[in-house]
Amino acid sequence: MSDRIIYDITPFTHLDYPDNLAAIVWFVGCNMRCMYCYNSDIVFAKEGRYTPDDLLSFLRKRTGLLDGVVLSGGEPTLHDLAPLCRKIRALGFKIKLDTNGLNPTRLRELVEEGLVQYVALDFKANGARFGYITGSSRYERFLESLDFLIGAKCPFEVRTTVHPDLLGKEAVEAMAGELYRRGYRGTYYLQSFVETGRNIADIGPPTHSFKEQRLDTPLPVLWR
Repeated sequence: MSDRIIYDITPFTHLDYPDNLAAIVWFVGCNMRCMYCYNSDIVFAKEGRYTPDDLLSFLRKRTGLLDGVVLSGGEPTLHDLAPLCRKIRALGFKIKLDTNGLNPTRLRELVEEGLVQYVALDFKANGARFGYITGSSRYERFLESLDFLIGAKCPFEVRTTVHPDLLGKEAVEAMAGELYRRGYRGTYYLQSFVETGRNIADIGPPTHSFKEQRLDTPLPVLWR
């Protein structure tokens, strides 16, 4: 566990893991190239600052102070997470996984072994918009992950980053409808695009907003 696959560690958050104090682990690399992504340094990184052993050393000092660990990125499921997750769980921490869903096999492994206790699944877009926004043609893999989580016992949420010039009100309503048709009954979380001055496609702030408009969806929708 000596490879530097961890870009950075955020030592404390009370926002990213519902009802838990946690650290965030940012893994290098991603299998998407989302137009609005502002973590390009992480996405394109070949090596990070820390190894899994570094993370475990950090967590041993946080036993009793933190409840859990958030595995994020980049895309954490690009890496063989199970051995690391077993060690994190042995230290007494719960694990939340942030994932784009393109590795349903690894997701299934982690959930079925009980290594993750919560999953945040990023729903980037549906239909043709998926490839346009993410640079990936693997929408069916996302759907496989979604369907698996709907049938599994692991608590999870679905969330979408909204840049209104890329995903309009009607597109988001269609995505909520797709979730409902496949059996999702949880809250659908929307998070606004954050203008940081740089992103993968070098897109600017939205030219319009629909955040204040009522969305006609069969699911409860909450903006974050």
